[in-house]
Amino acid sequence: MPVLLPTLPAGYEGRPTTADDVTAIHRLVAACERALYGRVQADPGGIAADLDRPGLDPQRDTLLVHDRAGQLAARAWVNRRSEVDVHPAHRGRGLGTALLDWVEARARQAGSEGIVQTVPDDDTHAVALVRSRGYQPLVTAWQLEFAMPDEPTVPAPPAGLTVRPFRSGDGPAAHHLIEDAFDEWQPRRKSYEEWARHTVDRPAFAPALSALAHSGDQLIGAVMSLDLPEAGEGYIEQVAVHPDHRNQGIARLLLRHAFRAFHRQGRRTCTLWTHSDTGALALYLRVGMTVRHSSTVHRKALTDD
Repeated sequence: MPVLLPTLPAGYEGRPTTADDVTAIHRLVAACERALYGRVQADPGGIAADLDRPGLDPQRDTLLVHDRAGQLAARAWVNRRSEVDVHPAHRGRGLGTALLDWVEARARQAGSEGIVQTVPDDDTHAVALVRSRGYQPLVTAWQLEFAMPDEPTVPAPPAGLTVRPFRSGDGPAAHHLIEDAFDEWQPRRKSYEEWARHTVDRPAFAPALSALAHSGDQLIGAVMSLDLPEAGEGYIEQVAVHPDHRNQGIARLLLRHAFRAFHRQGRRTCTLWTHSDTGALALYLRVGMTVRHSSTVHRKALTDD
């Protein structure tokens, strides 16, 4: 299958991504986040994990766009879903449209029936662009925050339940628990290797700030945390409770453990993302979290008319 080349505005050149580009991509994404949110949420480990997705061919499924000075102006990747980022200094020049053209063409070439883009609701120009191209809202995602001016209190666990930080060797059990819990809404199960790249093998993973709940020898709940120094706040990557142990306050208990651990590390806020398919928004609101930002997952069908 030939490499699909993009049609870019004058003054820009495109090429595939290599492993050496992660730092530059992180700077690009960080600039986009600062412009939109006033803070950086991305980390190099998360970007590297996305570029190592199973089935993603960097030569065909990724694109970096540089200006005449050799500065990274935009990037895109596509593999079941896709991401497009344009540096704030290069917006309004047609790069977003060109990259969406390329993403859709590459997805068609790969035989995909549809393409998905997650767009921050605050980025009104990007929302208007994807909607003008036939993308339809699919799922709402929310970033929630928990303010911690004082150290959070942590209730005693129910009888028979123990809570402790993540330890070396806990990865396989945590992976199994989380994939089982997420089976209800995620489109596919992740292998241990893929899951680990986004969590326990990620440089930002914080085992001491991650809480596990056991009933006897059985792992029944987990909160997986990342320490993102550039963000200046705590971040929880995943929350999961075994289906047989839900509605018993276990998720709330584990969250409070993580909040307290982050507070003791000097963080005064803690955030996480959830989306409408999980049905977990009400839980986080009851814990005392509030919605900071929202994004919408948009999908476009690629079937030929």
